[in-house]
Amino acid sequence: MARRRVVITGLGAVTSLGQDVPTLWKNILDGRSGVAPIGAFDASQHASRIASEVRGFDPTQWMDPREAKRQDRFAQFAMAAAVQAVEDSGIDFAKEDVQRVGVLIGTGIGGIGELEQQHSRLLEGGPRRVSPFLIPKLMGNAASGVVSIRWGLQGPNSTVVTACASANHSLGAALRCIQYDEADMMISGGSEAAITALGVAGFASMLALSTRNDDPTAASRPFDKDRDGFVIAEGAGVVVLEELEHAKRRGASIYAEVAGFAATGDAYHITAPQPEGTGAAMAMIRALHDAGIQPDQVDYINAHGTSTPLNDAMESRAIRKALGGAADKVAVSSTKSMLGHMLGAAGGVEMILTALAVRDDVAPPTINYKTPDPDCDLYYVPNEAKRMTITYAMSNTLGFGGHNATLVLKKCDAGA
Repeated sequence: MARRRVVITGLGAVTSLGQDVPTLWKNILDGRSGVAPIGAFDASQHASRIASEVRGFDPTQWMDPREAKRQDRFAQFAMAAAVQAVEDSGIDFAKEDVQRVGVLIGTGIGGIGELEQQHSRLLEGGPRRVSPFLIPKLMGNAASGVVSIRWGLQGPNSTVVTACASANHSLGAALRCIQYDEADMMISGGSEAAITALGVAGFASMLALSTRNDDPTAASRPFDKDRDGFVIAEGAGVVVLEELEHAKRRGASIYAEVAGFAATGDAYHITAPQPEGTGAAMAMIRALHDAGIQPDQVDYINAHGTSTPLNDAMESRAIRKALGGAADKVAVSSTKSMLGHMLGAAGGVEMILTALAVRDDVAPPTINYKTPDPDCDLYYVPNEAKRMTITYAMSNTLGFGGHNATLVLKKCDAGA
């Protein structure tokens, strides 16, 4: 059986640079930063006191207040982004076979905010003070669960937890569900809300976070020689994936086609990437093979680009391994320079930004790029967006544990 073609027909996002996609996209193209001093808790004793927070988020804009109280912040983000994506797609589930519509939303950490709150209640008041909603709020699969319940969607339903690669793995699995006729539509992406006292302290103790506390908007500087760590972020990015003919029959607008996907493992270290980027390179090579294209056909790469010394040098080497001589011609950028690192949600938001880059023929910038690093020797779209023809684009996510996942997007010719 020939694989079915899959397209993106709906987008939804909750980020520090906008709680809807049009606002987010404008701010990205303008090169704005969402990083600021932490406001969610007293961070005065923390080594890293900056983050990319979603400020002023009101979950009741997207769900009933009673429902909102029963969800951790990460699930609230996922629901908000999913509602946006579904509305954007124009789908009417009353006219669809809901057994052919599934949900696959990843997260790296899940409900850590609820876990911290209830642990404090346990220590202060004993076991009887712990909420009966602790478990359903902290579990990582809560986001996929509540989204499917919202519309009664009974198709494939799961959650992938692979640290910072969670969203891309989720999107890749959702892609396969449609390609191999297990579903006609999938709501997929990632969500995260780990800007908590424990979450920030944990990453800081690993020396993974930037400590440029006196200059928050310049702290995330992927591929720059003076980078000193990533900036933790929160939010969600969710898309509607749909079989091409199904989308055409209902007259849906199409952002891009999802042409390829691949995932590999470094088998090297639980947190450090393989220095030469062999696993990441193989994910890109296999994703290109899956898409049926050659390296010189790639126009743009939305890089993992975390702003850590190890990741950015490794990913640059990996891109060279995967693309060969074509690496000198490709535009590479890290939107984490503006949004920070959303962990398990990163790939969901970056899928949206990559799809918009393909649709609008514009590569988002890597801001805060001032001092070139000899170990990072590609073209990183420094500081300003670049208008260019983008027919094929890749999006990389690379997670702790050695998880690598690459998606390939294509400008969609619906008639082909």
